[in-house]
Amino acid sequence: MKRKIFFILLLLGIIGIIDSSYLTYEHYANVIPPCTVNNILPFFNDCGQVLRSRYAVIFGVPLALLGLIHYTILTLVIGLAISTNKKLWWFWLFFQTAAGAFFSVYLMYLQLFVIKSLCLYCTLSALTSFILFFLAFIWLEYERKTFFIYALGWKYRNIIKPIFFMFNPEHIHNFMVNMGQLMGMIAPLKKLLGFFLRSHHPILSQDIAGIHFSKPIGLSAGFDYEAKLTQILPCIDFGFETVGTITNHPYEGNPKPMLGRLPKSKSLMVNKGFKNLGSRDTVWKLRNLHFEIPLGISIGRTNGIKNMTQKQSVEDVVQAFKKFENSDVINSYYELNISCPNLFGDISFYPPKNLQELLNAIGKLNVRKPVFVKMPIEKTDRETLEMLEIISKYKFIKGVIFGNLQKNRKDRSLDPQEVKKWKVGNFSGKPCEKRSNEFIKLAYGKYKKRFIIIGCGGVFSGSDAYRKIRLGASLVQLITGMIYQGPALIAQINFELAEKLKQDGYKHISEAIGADNN
Repeated sequence: MKRKIFFILLLLGIIGIIDSSYLTYEHYANVIPPCTVNNILPFFNDCGQVLRSRYAVIFGVPLALLGLIHYTILTLVIGLAISTNKKLWWFWLFFQTAAGAFFSVYLMYLQLFVIKSLCLYCTLSALTSFILFFLAFIWLEYERKTFFIYALGWKYRNIIKPIFFMFNPEHIHNFMVNMGQLMGMIAPLKKLLGFFLRSHHPILSQDIAGIHFSKPIGLSAGFDYEAKLTQILPCIDFGFETVGTITNHPYEGNPKPMLGRLPKSKSLMVNKGFKNLGSRDTVWKLRNLHFEIPLGISIGRTNGIKNMTQKQSVEDVVQAFKKFENSDVINSYYELNISCPNLFGDISFYPPKNLQELLNAIGKLNVRKPVFVKMPIEKTDRETLEMLEIISKYKFIKGVIFGNLQKNRKDRSLDPQEVKKWKVGNFSGKPCEKRSNEFIKLAYGKYKKRFIIIGCGGVFSGSDAYRKIRLGASLVQLITGMIYQGPALIAQINFELAEKLKQDGYKHISEAIGADNN
């Protein structure tokens, strides 16, 4: 494909060189070329006005000469790109054609609205620049998408995020989720976002537990707990999404504050406590929707109900499962969240007896879709292995997710001064990364043939996600990284993962899973 690009772009580059060479000669020979548009556009009746105008020279250098230098360099870059196939030259080609096109827009503006005369040779140069940029924009998809992804990321981190971080995080969260829901209803806008951010990476595509994942990066439970983003997330390159956590009965959330920021720690204080619409209303909301990417439903016990017993908690979770199983919602999998640290009461599914009771009750439902268990990260290795041993006995459980929020307020990754600001809640993001990775390694080392592992916690880059994959995770989830780095982070991670796999000599992501754990 790039061979075809080479010949067409090379031809256009040569046309540009010839045109600008002629104009450069005419300038230094002090000769106005024989051109007129008088018979076409009488209003523009002297093309010589363009070449004699003060706009024909910048800092004493003729624009024609600058154009000659531009096209000469561009043609050389085209040759280097095709002969070496190095990304540097393809990126250079894209950027230079973009710069040439934008400058040509300015020059055409001067001719039409300031000088009010047209030079056919100048117009030919502008047209050549436009065509070069258009073809590069269409054909150089990787370079175009990478440029926009990193440009959007820079804009978010340096302009948008500082503004957002001036306001209450809960308000910003609600605003962004509502905007995402609205954008998901507008087909042209979705296509536009997809054009700039969605990419195709066969090396990242996987079939896991009977589900096709075109990308390994998913949105973790805890962000879209009102199921508003299912239609927009594919457009920003997510490979899957988990809605929730959803409980049998609705819950308005814990007393405020429910969300806070710890910028130095690259973390969020989370204290929502399973805020959600409840299983019935969530089913109603999702029942007639089509999902481009695999959709998971995270299910947990209802929060806020006083004096709920262990047996009642199990039945509460079972009833939520039943409502989804008996519905027309076409979700691909479930997550069983046994690890939220922000729930009221002393109910726990961690003790072996309680965990068995819960899994026995769910197992009787004969759920039709794979179930993944969301695990805590504050437990010891021994306690975690005991839970995994129990979970491994239930065939309907296909995998585990490591893991949930950081409860240890004295963890070294947390800034003590930031932690002091929050008397409630637990912490997401980077403070979860170390323990998450340790549990991924632990589970893969003992249960790699039994469990599919999903890594979650501290993913801010492609390197972070790749680390989890090489430790044993087949899929990766995030939330906090997107808050700090911007929505373009997902596409960026997918590009970086594909590059890292190729650099390490892998032909497919499955070859890298557990590579550092053998």
